[in-house]
Amino acid sequence: MKRLLLMLSVGALLAACSSEDEAPEPIRPVLWTKVEPQAKAQLGRFAGTIQARFESTLGFRVSGRIARRWLDVGAQVKPGDTLATLDPTDQQNQLRAAEGDLARVQAQWINAQADARRQQQLYDRGVGAQAQLDIAQANLKTTAASLEQARSALSQAHDQLGYTTLSSDHAAVITDWKAEAGQTVSAGEAVVTLARPDVKEAVIDLPIGLAEQLSKGLTFTVASQLEPSINTTANLRELEPQADATTRTRRARLTLASTPAAFHLGTAISVTLTSDVTPRSELPLSALLERDGKHQVWVIDPASKTVATRDVTLIDRTDETFVLTAGVQPGERVVTAGVNSLKPGQKVAFDEDAQ
Repeated sequence: MKRLLLMLSVGALLAACSSEDEAPEPIRPVLWTKVEPQAKAQLGRFAGTIQARFESTLGFRVSGRIARRWLDVGAQVKPGDTLATLDPTDQQNQLRAAEGDLARVQAQWINAQADARRQQQLYDRGVGAQAQLDIAQANLKTTAASLEQARSALSQAHDQLGYTTLSSDHAAVITDWKAEAGQTVSAGEAVVTLARPDVKEAVIDLPIGLAEQLSKGLTFTVASQLEPSINTTANLRELEPQADATTRTRRARLTLASTPAAFHLGTAISVTLTSDVTPRSELPLSALLERDGKHQVWVIDPASKTVATRDVTLIDRTDETFVLTAGVQPGERVVTAGVNSLKPGQKVAFDEDAQ
């Protein structure tokens, strides 16, 4: 009887052990992310401003003291609008002097005409000398030349007086004044800067190393710093050949594909520089499994809800992410946590709506 009980106990124990060995492996919840391909690489983000493509710096064509500035920075001007005026006293005096010179030469010319006629009449009657006639005719020609010179001097004096008024020759916006009322300026000295608001562009400063590597495949995305949703693309129009001695940067001017209404002159912008690259994917560093010198990730099969390892090719890694070019396909699900405790073919549970 005791022997029978012992055999039954051993049998029950073996059955229990067999049942434990055949128990299914528990399903493990996992976190995951979807593989998103990237065809462009971000090379950097830079601050800049919206500026007018066409700017002109104006100055007076004569020297003098600025009597008045008629407009301030930011004012919009039309062709012919007066910007500033000089004290016209010197030019007015020159004009009066030129008018006096012209009147004097006109009187001389009238007298020379009369003298030439008298000498011609005397010569025709045979009582005048040829020498006197030649002298009168030469004097008439000299006086005629002086008359033309006096008329030109008067016209120039009129122009000089007109040059004391500085006017705009096109529609523009005043962006800078370089001289104040009461200041004495010389002819041609910069006084005011005008910008044409109809054609705008983005202006940024690029590091020398990046500026030297710019290629045709680059894309610039220009966005307002205050409203990033307001953005457009741009192309490189001009890159200054020399770097700034202080900042060691080169100024780049970008032609905007479109000009949003919010892009006023002086608007602060953020310019993102991207480049066409070989298709690649970026994943969290926690998804990377390193075994025996290989780089692998766990890929989820959504149909069977199991995981399997996949060898991948890395081209870059940081403290938080890694970039791969081969091994996974766009849209596949990759486990992002607990990669060292999974087994091939293991059942997993994952939220379809979460990444």
